[in-house]
Amino acid sequence: MSDACIVLKESNCRNCYKCIRQCPVKSIRFASGEATVIDEDCILCGRCVVACPQGAKQPRCDLPRARFLMSFSGAPVYASVAPSFVAHWGVSFDAVRRALLALGFSGAEETAQGATLVKQEYDRMLREGRQEVIVSSCCPSVNLLMQKYFPETLRCLAPVLSPMRAHAAQIKSEHPNAKVVFMGPCVAKKDEAQRYEGEVDAALTFAEVDDWLAEAGIALEDEAESVERGRARSFPVTGGILRSMEMENAEYAYLAVDGVENCITALRDIEQGRMGRCFIEMSACAGSCAGGPIMAREKRAGVRGAAAVLRRSGGPELAGPSLEQDALTCAFSPLASVRREPTEEEIEEVLRKLGKTTREQELNCGCCGYDTCREKAAAVCMGKADLTMCLPYLKEKAESFSDTILSNTPNGVLVLSEALKVQQINAAACAMLGLSGAREALGAPVSDFIDPAPLEAMLRGEPVGARRAVLARTGVHVDQTVLRDAEYHVVMVIMRDVTREENTLARKEEARRQTVEVTDKIINKQMRVVQEIASLLGETTAEMKVALTNLKESVKDER
Repeated sequence: MSDACIVLKESNCRNCYKCIRQCPVKSIRFASGEATVIDEDCILCGRCVVACPQGAKQPRCDLPRARFLMSFSGAPVYASVAPSFVAHWGVSFDAVRRALLALGFSGAEETAQGATLVKQEYDRMLREGRQEVIVSSCCPSVNLLMQKYFPETLRCLAPVLSPMRAHAAQIKSEHPNAKVVFMGPCVAKKDEAQRYEGEVDAALTFAEVDDWLAEAGIALEDEAESVERGRARSFPVTGGILRSMEMENAEYAYLAVDGVENCITALRDIEQGRMGRCFIEMSACAGSCAGGPIMAREKRAGVRGAAAVLRRSGGPELAGPSLEQDALTCAFSPLASVRREPTEEEIEEVLRKLGKTTREQELNCGCCGYDTCREKAAAVCMGKADLTMCLPYLKEKAESFSDTILSNTPNGVLVLSEALKVQQINAAACAMLGLSGAREALGAPVSDFIDPAPLEAMLRGEPVGARRAVLARTGVHVDQTVLRDAEYHVVMVIMRDVTREENTLARKEEARRQTVEVTDKIINKQMRVVQEIASLLGETTAEMKVALTNLKESVKDER
């Protein structure tokens, strides 16, 4: 089993930076196209799990661990069910217990029994009044926030077990060989169970329990409506811990703070000694556990869920085994990792690489997930981010690269709307069309400059190949290629000047024609000469024949 409580499905990560935007402590590293959780910095609030639109961030599945305990530990296994179950399932605890017994659990109890012991410890601390500021220790994400980022405030964190740990101690005091599996809406509980070995043997989310029940074909069904009331059942809602407490010490202010950002603000005030005597109920999730990450991811209605929780709260204290004060006491040690803060010079160097050389160029748009450009630059220095995460930077870089290509290519390029009006034209196209500049063409119909027929044919869906044309305005010969991007609704015309090729071909054709004409003349003249020679040869031969005949006759007479 991996130690990481939030795991990455690598193929699902799509470089949207949404998890970075949502992470309140920026404990996510983006590298090689993937956003991974930095475990040593993470407070396991689960907001990245909720935010990721592709489901790339997932809570670690501990179902195999729970099944192993059931099948091979040889010990009875008890379920500790967080009181927020009613916000998730909307059924009575009797229905939940029946379903869990059907799965094979030896028993199922409400974690609210442990919460009762915890709230009693808080009441005792307030009665004694020996601690100036007391911060509740119920939320493991808040505990991690203080341990990792505000170690100076740990003196204010109540040295009391969380309800989950207290309830596990209760169960094991009654059943010494038992194993305990916690069930709730929280990712951080997995870390808490793992960190304090031997107390809670596995921690499941309600979603994991849903999967388990579905595999087993077990449905959660109420046999009859019932309202079970208990004072500590209010813990899962904002202010719920305070609702369960006596709050008898008037010297203290009693506050409920939810949401990590609000907790950070309060912890900064505590760190600087500006709070005075107070008890602060802190929860990392907005709406407390009823608005936990699994609730949010599953689109559970937080307000309706909180109302369901409160309908079960109030009334008497929940009964359960009591524990000695020492058994409920714990210490929280700092977990802060060594973080080397980048120097101002290093930050400025990164900003320079991003093309941000003045404060005005620092847009602070937040697209990268960081609130300011300087925070992003610092993250780059620390290896948590890279330059390509800056969308304005990439846009400017792409536009600059595109403009460089358009400006320097010898080919003429026109970008048109689907109405065939010029949206962009480069210098080469202006020269081919005899324009003094792009302004003469922008917004004008392309028919003012070139034959629109092939473009209209392409928009009708007809196949259009490359063609050679003559530009009427300048007489320039071009090879013309037309392209269409249906997604962005633009048409592109690329023109290659082939005038020199055409002129060369024309000169060759003229030379060939002239050669043919000269050859014809020579042949005709030769034929006449041959004919004249033949005629002359014929006359000479005849005269010679007569002369020889006469000579022959004269010789005969002499004999």
